[in-house]
Amino acid sequence: MNHRLPDGSDPGTLLITGAGRGIGAATALAAARLGRDIVLNYARDEQSARAVAESIRAIGRKATIIQADVGRGEDIRRMFDTIEHEIGPLHGLINNAGITGPIGPFTDTAQATIEHVFQVNVLGAMQCAREALSNFRRHGTQGVIINVSSIAARTGSPGEYVHYAASKAALDAFTLGLAKEVAAEGIRVCGLAPGSTLTDIHAAAGEPARPARIAPGIPLGRLAQPAEIAEAIAWLASPAASYVTGTTLVCAGGL
Repeated sequence: MNHRLPDGSDPGTLLITGAGRGIGAATALAAARLGRDIVLNYARDEQSARAVAESIRAIGRKATIIQADVGRGEDIRRMFDTIEHEIGPLHGLINNAGITGPIGPFTDTAQATIEHVFQVNVLGAMQCAREALSNFRRHGTQGVIINVSSIAARTGSPGEYVHYAASKAALDAFTLGLAKEVAAEGIRVCGLAPGSTLTDIHAAAGEPARPARIAPGIPLGRLAQPAEIAEAIAWLASPAASYVTGTTLVCAGGL
């Protein structure tokens, strides 16, 4: 399949944070099928990231893995320095890495949990975006940034993780403002807000049975598969969405 753009150029390289599992891994594969080379960021699970990289190479695209905790500014700087020296120009960033912390009422949520969630979900995404913009400008690239939000930004997630919902609402505001700020450079910034998806995030939050509990409240009657969310993200990051910026697309089964 010919993945070249109309001008004959290659669609370029995407950095995807939190790409070893779940939505991030599925997005890496979906984007590779659209002709992208992928930089896979992971925080801890190197084995999973390597498996995704091998699957991308089997598609015929390049894959590089870089360990970095996006909740740590020094890790982010190191990751982008590595990209600059070993890969060069980026054509897109998918800010996918995110955490929730334990499920429970807001008043029971530890201050350290709230701070960590905002450090990863908001400040980490902002710093990654800043570094990506520097890379775009240095190489003269009209790149794209996709911030993975959540339907929680609209629902507020009462009784579960209000702090997480607030972090994603902040990310939505960042998406809108940054998109308007860089539009004149031909750089796009969009968001994708998934609904509940069948990943290990539910178990990590302390309620593995949550999918069965919440599925009846979703108009489509089920949770999303990671690949369904990934296809929407990959489209937003592709030239097919070249006139889409400053908006967050909801992909939540009708919510």
